[in-house]
Amino acid sequence: MRQLKITKSITNRESASLDKYLQEIGKEELITVEEEVELAQRIKKGDRAALEKLTRANLRFVVSVAKQYQNQGLSLPDLINEGNLGLIKAAEKFDETRGFKFISYAVWWIRQSILQALAEQSRIVRLPLNQVGSLNKINKAFSKFEQEYERTPTPEELAEALELPKEKVSDTLRVSGRHVSVDAPFVDGEDNSLLDVLVNNDSPNADNTLISESLSRE
Repeated sequence: MRQLKITKSITNRESASLDKYLQEIGKEELITVEEEVELAQRIKKGDRAALEKLTRANLRFVVSVAKQYQNQGLSLPDLINEGNLGLIKAAEKFDETRGFKFISYAVWWIRQSILQALAEQSRIVRLPLNQVGSLNKINKAFSKFEQEYERTPTPEELAEALELPKEKVSDTLRVSGRHVSVDAPFVDGEDNSLLDVLVNNDSPNADNTLISESLSRE
């Protein structure tokens, strides 16, 4: 399926306080299993509204997961933001024919997104100060390119977009460890990626404790 672009209203939390955000997502109605199936089928057909509805209905679960990773290098809003990206990825890939609830599948993706962000942050901390600024610029351009063109950019494309020497971009990416992406396809034009292999070898199980705790606060 063609990857849908990320909705800014879901991922951009900079314009709103955390408390306000938590209040907002607390008002989102939970959906039934039947509704999940219907939305998943619509998402496969490229329905953006269905993607947003399924994602918004599960944003509260991201907060529960994100809280487990506090004090490890990223703020809670940043952890939530990364978890939301994982939630969107799960909504795009969810197979409603497998017979389990969406959140049982999504929790794995939420955690992987957060863990990947924490790993990247730890690499940034070890970078020389003169490379941190460059890496931040490159990362922003990297993410923007992925959303716009729905594929991983080459160092040449990043260098052109940032008006930087290709060698500087390549060196910074190599030091940061971002030159290998678990979400990049093995072969251009194919959907299979390392992340797909990981999810097949380590199939997600229901996190009943997390779900129960989240629902009990409603």
